[in-house]
Order: sequence, then structure tokens, then C-alpha cells
Amino acid sequence: MNRPGPVRWLRYVYGGRLPDDYREWVLHDTTTGTWLLRAAFQIFAIALPWLVAAFFVLTLLTPLPVTVVVAALLMCLALSMFLTLTSADEFAEVRLAKHGFPPGTGKLVRKRRGGHSTWP
Repeated sequence: MNRPGPVRWLRYVYGGRLPDDYREWVLHDTTTGTWLLRAAFQIFAIALPWLVAAFFVLTLLTPLPVTVVVAALLMCLALSMFLTLTSADEFAEVRLAKHGFPPGTGKLVRKRRGGHSTWP
């Protein structure tokens, strides 16, 4: 199974399509036992640059204490994680369809493997 390098992985995380050589890895990524943890890590990878930028803007341009800024940004991260992970099943299906798999493939494969196909 071909695994994408860091640049291709970032492109994949941001919604890009990987070459056909990585189809097996995409299926693995969206159906393995740790697929929900992987989805959470991908959300974190997307949010991190925005959180860092917001931290610098808020600490440099406002009189807010650093602890208040960090707390607010952590709440933003928690909320984005919650909202995105509750739809992770659908996002995985979209990602699989983008890579040529028929609709419902992720749910079916997770069910066959004994994994959860919906948010616990």
C-alpha cells in the first residue's frame, strides 16, 4: 500500500485528490479502526495554521491577556472538532467518492471490519 508523503498528505487533508496509486491507502485511512482518530488529527492539521494566526493577531492587536486568548482558541478548536467529527462519516464517504469508490463504501467496509460507522 502506497502511503502519501507529507506534501501529498496535506493536499489530501485540504480536500485534494490523490493519484490512483493511493486509492488503497485512502480506503484504509477512512475505514481502519482508528479512522475517527485520524479524522480528528486531520481537522487539527487544518485548524492549526488558523489558530496560530489568530493567536498572533489577538495577542498583538488587542489588550486581551494571553490566557484568555488561548482559552478562546481552545474552545474554538473543541467546537470545530465536535462539529466536524459528528459528520465524519459523511466526510469520509465524500473523500472515498472523490477517489472513485461507490457511495456507501466506507460504511460498508467499517461494518464488515466490526468498526463503528457512526459517531458513538
